[in-house]
Amino acid sequence: MSFELECMAIDMPYVADHPNREGFRGVLTLLDVTSDQAPSGSRGHRVVLLRRAAEAALPSLLGMALDYSPRLDRHDAQRKIGVITRADVVGRQLEVGGFLYAKDFPEIVRDIARSGGRPRPGLGRDVRASPYGDSSALGMSFEIAGGVVADMRAKVWTLTQAVFTGAAVLRRDKAAYRETWIELE
Repeated sequence: MSFELECMAIDMPYVADHPNREGFRGVLTLLDVTSDQAPSGSRGHRVVLLRRAAEAALPSLLGMALDYSPRLDRHDAQRKIGVITRADVVGRQLEVGGFLYAKDFPEIVRDIARSGGRPRPGLGRDVRASPYGDSSALGMSFEIAGGVVADMRAKVWTLTQAVFTGAAVLRRDKAAYRETWIELE
């Protein structure tokens, strides 16, 4: 069994008890796996983000914003609640971490703390496993530009190239990949 890890990070200085910096981590997306549902912008197509495309795009993810909508049901690039400072490819997952602006957005920090974080082992893609029900278990979704689709006529679009422009926190039942998650560090 071989295990490979690709990792990039921005080194942020530690500031004890910073009132506006709350650490987060989570799984942004799955790689080489077909999405559970069509993401926004895919014209109704489910997608597969190739691992090699994600690895090549890791530098574009660092420093990008994390956003949310008040209903946690979509992306809203006008509501930047944090910054991504770390991105790692671990197996078939693209893991990210960074900081939320906790003083500016205390409600989303509370929502993330209550959401249950990671899906429980053995439950697979069943998002109803959250103690808060499927509508409050939170996940994430990536935002890209310059995506290259291998075959635009295919039922499932395979992304062979992308530039990450950010990410969103949203309910897992609204995320393209229901195995995504976010939690406070």
